[in-house]
Amino acid sequence: MEMRYFKQFSPALGREMECKVYGHSGRPVLFIPCQDGRFFDFENFHMTETWSPWIESGQVMVFSIDTLDAETWSNKDGDPYFRIRRHEAWVRYITEEMAPFMRKMAWERSGWSGGITVFGCSLGASHAVNLHLRFPDIFTGLLALSGIYTSEYGFGNYMDEVVYANSPVHYMANLPSHHPYVEKLNRGRGIICCGQGAWEMPETSRRLQQLFDEKGIHIWVDFWGFDVNHDWPWWHKQVAYFVPKLLEH
Repeated sequence: MEMRYFKQFSPALGREMECKVYGHSGRPVLFIPCQDGRFFDFENFHMTETWSPWIESGQVMVFSIDTLDAETWSNKDGDPYFRIRRHEAWVRYITEEMAPFMRKMAWERSGWSGGITVFGCSLGASHAVNLHLRFPDIFTGLLALSGIYTSEYGFGNYMDEVVYANSPVHYMANLPSHHPYVEKLNRGRGIICCGQGAWEMPETSRRLQQLFDEKGIHIWVDFWGFDVNHDWPWWHKQVAYFVPKLLEH
């Protein structure tokens, strides 16, 4: 498996950011690590092995990045006004810097001119869903496992316009059914999955499923059993099950 490491200065964040790319060809996949995670977690938690059939065959190139959660969602003693704006800067880093970098490499390697698929587990899934829903022109594919889709997880009762813009259960409730994003989301392929076992919190996934149904958005929300825990062994099983379905689109 081809692996490449990059360290680049991010104007959006004012600091250097690291990433690693797995694969030589195919559609670009952005991996967002779990809470407070690092770019090497995709490899360290053996997702390289689970994704290897599609990486080795040249169907996907996975780009694994750093989170900024320690400064934002996890820093609950910090000022929420500044924490959420730091998070929004990280979103700009992804959309304005990483996405063009990914598209350029995918085009050079394989002539891929389509969108980016975003994948994450736990808080990484929360960020992945937010990116897919907010930027459907960039992120046309989604695989989100065991996420929580409300800002309350990181920001409690604090709410302003930037928190709202990063809280899917809030902004999707107010999205008009005739909004152009509905059609854009339906042109892509989105999959959200949550177990119902230990440490899982499926309530916000159910709420999103209700909202998608109300607005005619065809994102697949799937619930696995009460034996399915919030942990890596199950995420590996879910990846093996869902990725072939994701790549059909």
